[in-house]
Amino acid sequence: MSKLTLGIAQLHPAWGNKAATTEIVIDAIAQAAGQGIELLAFSETFLSGYPFWLCRSGEAAYDEVRQQRAYAQFLEQGVEIDGAEIAAIRQAAGDHHVSVYLGVNERGAKAGRGSIWCSLVTIDTEKGVLGAHRKMVPTYEERICWAIGDALELRTYPFGAFRVGGLNCWENWMPLARNALYEDGEDIHICVWPGNAAAVTHDLARVVAHEGRVWAASVAGLLSLADIPEDFEFYSDLKAAGFDVIFEGGSMIVSPEQKIVAQIPPLVSGITGFQVDMASIRRARADFDVSGHYSRPDIFQVQTHRHRTGRHT
Repeated sequence: MSKLTLGIAQLHPAWGNKAATTEIVIDAIAQAAGQGIELLAFSETFLSGYPFWLCRSGEAAYDEVRQQRAYAQFLEQGVEIDGAEIAAIRQAAGDHHVSVYLGVNERGAKAGRGSIWCSLVTIDTEKGVLGAHRKMVPTYEERICWAIGDALELRTYPFGAFRVGGLNCWENWMPLARNALYEDGEDIHICVWPGNAAAVTHDLARVVAHEGRVWAASVAGLLSLADIPEDFEFYSDLKAAGFDVIFEGGSMIVSPEQKIVAQIPPLVSGITGFQVDMASIRRARADFDVSGHYSRPDIFQVQTHRHRTGRHT
């Protein structure tokens, strides 16, 4: 299969409610199937929501009781890779023949049950969960909420004729992280973001598409105060401060020639897809193949340590 219909889901979550957001994901998979989409990508930690409150609530105060309560609520809604939520999504993916890249707040299942990782889960229609890549370096205030990840599942996975990889938010700015995926044969790159702020993305999908000669999907989330439950610790503070739109989306699919071939405008909720082809990749690599005839392994040797950091599972 030298073609694949790639989809992007720019949606509002039921923030902090993993059961309700799981249903949103399942409904989106069904909608994608109706559009002929074969691989569908969601935004960063769509399940069960990005920790947006950190940069808006004095998160760095040590031993602050309200921050502890907020974290406890957030931890309660974390998901385990072998848990019921991922199992339900895996079942839906198989039933509708739609594979999935899904951002999740992953809670430790054994050791590390008090920790959360920002993870990107890859689900195949037949094989189920292929991997859950944990964000290697949480950014700024995210480090208060998320544990540091590793490269155990910094990998690409086969979908038909293509190998697909993905990175969480600012990981996409890490040259060696991108290189690890290129070296693993990447043809389609999934960039997931909480939202499409210019200060965060800077049109990175085009950079990746051009550098790797890959198809690139940039998936940004939507989030408004209306998505936040009123019993969340900082809801009343955010409302009083006049917060409304938190993340406005702005997702796109970019070709190996850096052309935007599909996009969802900011503030618009929806799912769209585009049929990507291997021929475009092969044409683009005629003059530059970053992991092939332009790699110079006799000069550059880069090693990726793919193992679990510490004993957390």
